[in-house]
Amino acid sequence: MTIKEQLLQEIESTSDTILTETLDFLRFLKTKETRTQPIPEVADSAVHAPGNSTGHSLLEHLQTIGKWEGDDLQECQEMVYATRGKAKFNDYNPFE
Repeated sequence: MTIKEQLLQEIESTSDTILTETLDFLRFLKTKETRTQPIPEVADSAVHAPGNSTGHSLLEHLQTIGKWEGDDLQECQEMVYATRGKAKFNDYNPFE
């Protein structure tokens, strides 16, 4: 009996709740598999598709940026603090 046949046999005797989780997991695995395979036209270039960044690619990119220049660092930080949203929790929030 093949793996596919075994899976189909198990599916027949499984509840919808477990099948829903199983389907989500299977889709996750398929997505993970496609992310680990290099894309031929991108593999040899420095350009990466959105959502496919890795820690290594981000570190490589940081090396190309250079150093901070200018005198507006404080102003940029203040803008970030002023415009960021507050976290919302549906449950008990120990930080409130």
